[in-house]
This record gives sequence, structure tokens and C-alpha cells, in this order.
Amino acid sequence: MLNLLIVQHLSQAQRGFVCRVELWEVVNAILYKLKTGTQWHLLPIKALITSSSYSWSAVYYHFRKWCKDGSWRKAWLALSKAHKRLFDLSTAQLDGTHSMAKRGGEAVAYQGRKKGKTTNILLLSDRNGLVVACGKPLAGNHNDLYQIKAQVEEMISQLKEADIPIDGLFLNADAGFDSQKLRQLLEKEDII
Repeated sequence: MLNLLIVQHLSQAQRGFVCRVELWEVVNAILYKLKTGTQWHLLPIKALITSSSYSWSAVYYHFRKWCKDGSWRKAWLALSKAHKRLFDLSTAQLDGTHSMAKRGGEAVAYQGRKKGKTTNILLLSDRNGLVVACGKPLAGNHNDLYQIKAQVEEMISQLKEADIPIDGLFLNADAGFDSQKLRQLLEKEDII
């Protein structure tokens, strides 16, 4: 099933290093890590991958490679496009989340309210809470309105690429998102 849904959209080596196990097993291990929140070095490799010589670092290598080359985005858009009938966009919710990033990362900064390094991401979900689009991670020392126009334009772009109609979409967001820039952008895109 993972071959049909995800693996076909991920980049594969054309030369040089060739994965010694089936890529669906690597994807399964990555999904296990993301679902459980376990640390990479604590992945139960023997339970998830048939090859006894495969390591957690090889799984992490594939995860990072696919993050950097846009493979995950490509798979996300293909899945959204293929299964858009499952989304209930009678209303949509926009909200942000600050996540602790104690070991750093690409978009991390100190957030006084959380008393630590955080990263911030905006998410757009359907009526049932399924995420249909997301912005790029930003350093956590900003509020949700920081670069709001670019963030929402990115989410609208994702919806359009997945052929998900946005005309007349009713968007619900808390008062922290009430800004003239956002209102103008939404009005231009015919989003209520």
C-alpha cells in the first residue's frame, strides 16, 4: 500500500548508493517515528525492517534527503489531489503552533513565553481537523502574523496544486490573525 501511495513520489538513487531494503520499509519506519515521537536512535529497526544490517541512521538519511529535495511535498500534494473528496471544506480552520526545538534546527529562535527555543508553523485544516495545507516553519520568536501574507499564499498555492477549490471557502481563525494584509489577500482569493 505504501508503494502505491507514497514511495512512487519519493526520489530514488540514480547512481551511487542504492538502498539495500525496500523503500516502503524505510517509509514505514519514518512514519512510525513521526507517529510515536520516538528518538531516531531508538527506532525498533528489527521490528520495522527485514534486513538485520540496516540502521536508524540510514532511515534518518532517507528522511532528510526527501525533506531537502521536496519529495515529501510532492507526495503530500499527490495524496491530497487523489483523496480530496475526503476533505470537508464547508469550513476551514487556520491556526499556528509553537513547538519546542531544544536541539535547534533551521527555523528556531528563543520564545520567552515557552522559555525555550521553538519553531512556529501555520496549519490549515478542514472541518474535521484534517490538515489540508501548511506554511513553512518559522523561527519561534515571531507571532502568527509574521510573514502572514507569504504563509497564506503558500497554503493557497498548495490547495491549487492539489486541485482543491477555494472559491467561497469559509475560513475560521482566532483574533490574533485579524490583520488588514490577511483580509485583503483572502478577499482577493474569494475566501470568506
